[in-house]
Amino acid sequence: MLKRRSGKTTTFNAATPDSDAQRDRARIIHSSAFRRLQAKTQVLGVGESDFYRTRLTHSMEVAQIGSGICEKLKQKYAENDAISTHIPSYFQIEAICLAHDIGHPPFGHGGEVALNYHMHSNGGFEGNGQTLRIISKLGEYSDHDGLDLTRRTLLGVLKYPVLHSEVSTCSLSAEDHLSAFKPPKSIHDDEQDVLDWILEPLIPNDKATFRSTKMKEGKTKAQYKAFDTSIMELADDISYGVHDLEDSLALNLVTEKQWREDVLAVLDDNSVIMLEERFYTEALFSGQSRARKHAISKLVGHFVDAIEVAEQNLFESPWLDLQASLPEHIEHTLQVLKDFVFKHVIRSSSVQVLEYKGQMMILKLFQVLSENPEQLLPGSTLQKYKNAENPKRVICDYISGMTDNYATKLYSKLFSPDTGSVFDKV
Repeated sequence: MLKRRSGKTTTFNAATPDSDAQRDRARIIHSSAFRRLQAKTQVLGVGESDFYRTRLTHSMEVAQIGSGICEKLKQKYAENDAISTHIPSYFQIEAICLAHDIGHPPFGHGGEVALNYHMHSNGGFEGNGQTLRIISKLGEYSDHDGLDLTRRTLLGVLKYPVLHSEVSTCSLSAEDHLSAFKPPKSIHDDEQDVLDWILEPLIPNDKATFRSTKMKEGKTKAQYKAFDTSIMELADDISYGVHDLEDSLALNLVTEKQWREDVLAVLDDNSVIMLEERFYTEALFSGQSRARKHAISKLVGHFVDAIEVAEQNLFESPWLDLQASLPEHIEHTLQVLKDFVFKHVIRSSSVQVLEYKGQMMILKLFQVLSENPEQLLPGSTLQKYKNAENPKRVICDYISGMTDNYATKLYSKLFSPDTGSVFDKV
């Protein structure tokens, strides 16, 4: 499962050489899209504080947790060849984790909704879908194959193996409320060819099952993900639930009273005992950065140590059939932590105001660039626009690649009367 799109062989391999996975990792780290993550919102707006995480530091931490998970799994399943031989190497899982957020637009999910509003009838926009587009087509390593990563890395990054048109609500129109354009978890229709290439070595039954959908909460959603993806998503969830909690504690955005009401009060007795016996509550709210950091580190370790691997018995390919997961009661604890961060930080009025402002800027930028491409698009982007089968996708690529700061400066240059000069460089 290691061949690149520029290669000829398409066979799957049980072991991916470290040299190939290390090369993928290096190409991701050295890409311009990866560097831009340092100026893209994770939870709180870029520039609000020097302490909290950006998309870049979040991605680095997810990669570290991902490699830690694989280390634990290799120890846990050392005597089980059916599992141990398919656990990704540290280079492999780090490549996947480092790339997982590379397609997220400026201003977080607000920017994502704004771009999907304009792209809904033109193949859609979704942050994970844009990640696949960047690493397979837009990255600077290759003229046609993006960063030209191995098949296993592309499969690992592929969180949702379905097209936008297969899971979207087709009846939406410009008159619908903006919230209706929250993108379905999918890849863009423009990447049908990439999806076909990734899945090419699979037997037909595995392909069909892997790409199947299900109805959940009134929406059509993808059902399955690859083994490596399940590890990456666990690392991402742990980082979101624990590290974003650390940011909110350090910036005094949550209180111990809220913690006791919304975390300890809803957990089962064993989970509460675990949190209290290890003095998590005392340390987290001690006001001392060292005590808080030690508690956060132990909390991450608690989740990593609990991860298990099991066969689904649905696929012939072990890269699809094996899945990493947390035991149900520990998964519930992690979900409670994620819900706590979502309720008290992400849904707080201060964060929502910033997200809404960014969303409005992206909506307006897309509109004026679409109406005035000849005047406003940079030369190289304009050329792609003129040659594209789907010109709106080129504008979408241009805007989604912007950092928060770049998008803000461009907006000010276009719409603020006292801002802008021929010598300005946004």
